[in-house]
Amino acid sequence: MNPLVTERIKKMSHWQSEFELLRIILLGCGLTEELKWEEACYTLDDANIVLMHGFKEYFALLFFKGALMKDPAGILVQQTENVQSGRQIRFTSAKDVIRMESLIKECVQEAVAVDKAGLKVEYRKTEEYDVPDELQDAFNTNSGFRDAFERLTPGRQRGYLLYFAAAKQSKTRTERIEKWMGAIFDGIGLQDEYKQSK
Repeated sequence: MNPLVTERIKKMSHWQSEFELLRIILLGCGLTEELKWEEACYTLDDANIVLMHGFKEYFALLFFKGALMKDPAGILVQQTENVQSGRQIRFTSAKDVIRMESLIKECVQEAVAVDKAGLKVEYRKTEEYDVPDELQDAFNTNSGFRDAFERLTPGRQRGYLLYFAAAKQSKTRTERIEKWMGAIFDGIGLQDEYKQSK
């Protein structure tokens, strides 16, 4: 047991005992316990296999390459339509974990097999994402802004495309673009800015 994970679980406001149950199961599968992204992450030969994370209504195991796993029991959940690789098993109680222990172990074994086989998720290319009209207008009126956007990493570009497009109203999309334009010029992604503003 990694002492950093122990400390993280102790500081949690809820799901502590449930995480301890999951932790015992995952460690029993021969995985190495690490703290990554402030969450308990389980690896094999430095490859990320599964992560434990909690939410208000549920807690979950996130399988990093879950999209490549078979799911005969129908328990793997795609968190949002934009999540391409990871899949969750969701729980709402310790009873769920106990009841599903053998399924959890099977999923871990399959996740390890997927990783050992070297399988890779085929991600959508950035150019396959829709560019909101408001962003295209900003590019058309400011070629420097287009250049700055294109210098961002593909992941940062996708983050902005999804964030801007998620707004239902054109006015909101325009406001978001204007708000983040400076960050884009500085090469900063949505999550980078978030970390800096904490």
